[in-house]
Amino acid sequence: MARYIDDILQPGEKLLYSTNVHWIFYLPAIGCWVAALALLVVTRMFIQDYIVLFCLAAATIAALAALYLSFRAWFHRWTTETDVTNLRIVHKEGFITRKTFEMSLEKVASVSVNQSILGRLLNYGDVTISSVGDKSEAIKTIAAPLAFRNFITAR
Repeated sequence: MARYIDDILQPGEKLLYSTNVHWIFYLPAIGCWVAALALLVVTRMFIQDYIVLFCLAAATIAALAALYLSFRAWFHRWTTETDVTNLRIVHKEGFITRKTFEMSLEKVASVSVNQSILGRLLNYGDVTISSVGDKSEAIKTIAAPLAFRNFITAR
């Protein structure tokens, strides 16, 4: 499957910068994988059958939750694109139902970046793009938001 931006580029339009949602979306899945592994380690510490069976059942549930959360985070990252071309900004989310946002670079009035402390440490944040017509669009939890902003504002 080709990327969305490759399908919509106009003649003479060049892709300048492409980013995606940050890997922080995997954090709940990572937590579940750690819990499943910890429960498996705990099973080796007991000899009573009922405790071992309980820990194995809990580890299985945690592993299934981790598998679901891993797939969901991967799918969200796979179906989300955020790009800057020499003419416009393009953001696409979704697979079956698609939500797109496109704005001409000439219509951009301001670009604001919001980052938490963890966002600054791990280089992710939210970007809000305001247009001349008082319309604004927020793009949540993207990787390298400052670099994204710089490609929009540097013309």
